[in-house]
Amino acid sequence: MTTPASTELLALAQKTAITAGELARRRRAEGVEIAASKSSPEDVVTLADRETETRIRELLADARPNDGFYGEESTATAGTSGLTWVVDPIDGTVNYLYGIPFYAVSIAVVEGDADPATWNALAGAVRNPAIDELFSARAGGGAELNGRRLQVKTGVPLSLALFGTGFSYDSVRRTRQAKVLHGLIHRVRDVRRMGAASLDLCSVAAGRLDLYYERGLNPWDHAAGGLVAAEAGARVGAFGDDREGLNLLIAAAPDLYATAEPLLVNLFNEFMADDDI
Repeated sequence: MTTPASTELLALAQKTAITAGELARRRRAEGVEIAASKSSPEDVVTLADRETETRIRELLADARPNDGFYGEESTATAGTSGLTWVVDPIDGTVNYLYGIPFYAVSIAVVEGDADPATWNALAGAVRNPAIDELFSARAGGGAELNGRRLQVKTGVPLSLALFGTGFSYDSVRRTRQAKVLHGLIHRVRDVRRMGAASLDLCSVAAGRLDLYYERGLNPWDHAAGGLVAAEAGARVGAFGDDREGLNLLIAAAPDLYATAEPLLVNLFNEFMADDDI
C-alpha cells in the first residue's frame, strides 16, 4: 500500500513539474537564448534551462528544506532527510532550441544518494508542457498519464517491436552507436530517436515504444522516467543483473527485454568501446 509520505512526495513532484513546465513553455515562446555549451559545441544549455532549475530548486526547498538536490544545471547539495531530488529542468534541450514539441521537465525523489545503482526511487513526474502531458508514478502505486493508468504492452515479438534510442554528442561515440543501430534495425519493426530520455521511457510505459535503450545517460535523465516505466510494468535495467546507469539503460516489457538483451549485449560488445559512455 502507498504510504501518505509517498503520496505527498508525488503531489509535490507533480505540482513542481507543472509550474516549471509552464515557465519553460513561456520562455520558449519568447525565444530561446543559448547560455553555454557542455560536453561539445552541439550539447547546449539555454538560459531557460538554468532559470527553470532555479525555480524548481526554490519550490522544493520551500516545501522540503531538509532534502538533498541533484540537478543537471547547478551544484548538488546534500540533505539531512535521506531523500534527494533528482532533476532535469529541460530534458531534450536541442528539441527545445529548435521548437520541436518533445521536451520535458523531469523531477524524481529518491531515497539515498543520487546513484541509480543504490537509490530507491519513491516518486517522479515528467511534464511535457508543449502538448500538455504529465506522466507520474510512485513506488508501488503504478504509473499514470494525465490521470490515466499506464501498462506496458506485452507479447510483442522482436520483429514487430518499435525501439527507441539516443546518441552521444561526441561524434566518435555517435558513429559507433550507429553501427549498433545498423546491426539492430533489420531485426525489429523500426527505430525512433526522439531526443529526450525521460519521455522515451514514458513512451515505453504508454505503449508508444516497445523498448528503449541508451548508453551514457546521467541520473537526472532517467530517474523519473525510469520509475514511470517500471511502475507501468516494464523491466528497467542493463546487461545481466545490472541496474540502469551510465553504462546502459534498457526498458521494455519483461518478455521483450529477455529477448532483446542478449542481442544488445552482442552488438555493444562488437561495436562499442568500454569508454563509449
